[in-house]
Amino acid sequence: MRLQVNGHPVDYTGAPFLWSLRSAMAPASEVTIVNGYHTNENQRLREGDQVVLIQKGQTPLREELEAMLLARLTPGVYERVRSAKVGIAGLGGLGSNIAMMLARTGIGLLVLADFDTVEPSNLNRQCYGVSHLGMQKTDACANQIREINPLVQVQTYPHRITARNAVSCFGACDIVCEAFDNPCAKAELINAILEMEKGPILVSGSGMAGMDSANRIHTRRALRRLYVCGDETSEAREGVGLMAPRVTVCAGHQANMALRLLMGETEP
Repeated sequence: MRLQVNGHPVDYTGAPFLWSLRSAMAPASEVTIVNGYHTNENQRLREGDQVVLIQKGQTPLREELEAMLLARLTPGVYERVRSAKVGIAGLGGLGSNIAMMLARTGIGLLVLADFDTVEPSNLNRQCYGVSHLGMQKTDACANQIREINPLVQVQTYPHRITARNAVSCFGACDIVCEAFDNPCAKAELINAILEMEKGPILVSGSGMAGMDSANRIHTRRALRRLYVCGDETSEAREGVGLMAPRVTVCAGHQANMALRLLMGETEP
């Protein structure tokens, strides 16, 4: 029986059950994942199954790490997204969280753009910690991605994105997640990318402030190459701040739409 075990092809000739395979190949393993599903059942194995056997507390080899990092993904996803190039414009509450989600999903290359540094008021909703204070957001975000998934390639652009440099920064991407809080910067980026004849698809954020119901946050297709995520009305103002739960929900919408587009799904 031909299997994939911890990222390696294996011709397995033992009893066709998970516990038999574990006893033969990794008896000390404590976590068993089959075709993306964590199981404690001694299930029957089938030709072509992808099995991951994990011993807690042990650092695996790089090729094994790849299999383990991606073991819980839906089968077939990683093969598609590992060659993708996704840009993230702005690394604040939306962008930094989008970056972490896409890194965990195994996107091949992330292009991170932000001119700013991490400061204390960012910590209530952005992915950074106290140790990142004073760092360029591009550097802090890239460091975290390497800690989460060292298989992801990262390009950083620590400059302000304008109509003049948006295409040179993001033009080669498949998807661009727009995560600016400045309306003018948002408009410049969207216009520059949409003016490209065959440019990236844009996934934009609009409206996620406050503590209103998270169910009001949605994703819709606004134009052929533009999707908008958020409630499209709420903005930060006096008495209405930016709160981690709602901001992160919107970031999840953007990351999920980017993943759906990479997998060939065009409906929100």
